[in-house]
Amino acid sequence: MKKLILLGDSIRMGYAAYVKEKLAGAAEVLFPEENCRFAQYMYRYLGDWQQEGGWGSDADVVHWNAGLWDVIHLGDDLPVTIPEQYAVTIGQLARRIRTLFPHAVSVFAASTPIVEAGYGPVFYRRNAEIERYNAIAEEVVTREGALFDDLYAVMKDAPESARSDMTHFNTPDGTERIGNAVLCCVCPLLNIEPPTGTAL
Repeated sequence: MKKLILLGDSIRMGYAAYVKEKLAGAAEVLFPEENCRFAQYMYRYLGDWQQEGGWGSDADVVHWNAGLWDVIHLGDDLPVTIPEQYAVTIGQLARRIRTLFPHAVSVFAASTPIVEAGYGPVFYRRNAEIERYNAIAEEVVTREGALFDDLYAVMKDAPESARSDMTHFNTPDGTERIGNAVLCCVCPLLNIEPPTGTAL
């Protein structure tokens, strides 16, 4: 059976169970139970999750994202992770994935857009900055031989019914929309047919 690993923040947590259910019987879908948070946090704990979860090293596809935690501002002009550090860490992550899962196709998933008006003056994110970090990540992972899944574009014009709050898509419509986008990306890489009804 094919093996897919999903890594990422709470956006990933919102679609992981959906993807696993849709691929039941066709692929083993593995992911951490916890939020993978910042790029540096994922870099630090990826090996632990692999070992503790008994994932092995034979994954066929690793679909991963990190960025929404990195672009957070806490009442400062600078985000939690400055762009230069983000680029370095994304590169480290791409290489770490290649080391831990040497036979896998690595796919970086772009961070998704937010509703800026939902944030306050101290804790906030901005879509322009998310787009900038996505562009940084795309450049880095492409150089490292990974693919890029533009979930930002998929969810940019999502209807209000897809959103559960200013950041997440934990509604039936939102979960289906983003989950199907992930399935459309990973199924060809796994050499399996996308489940019925998942076409975008």
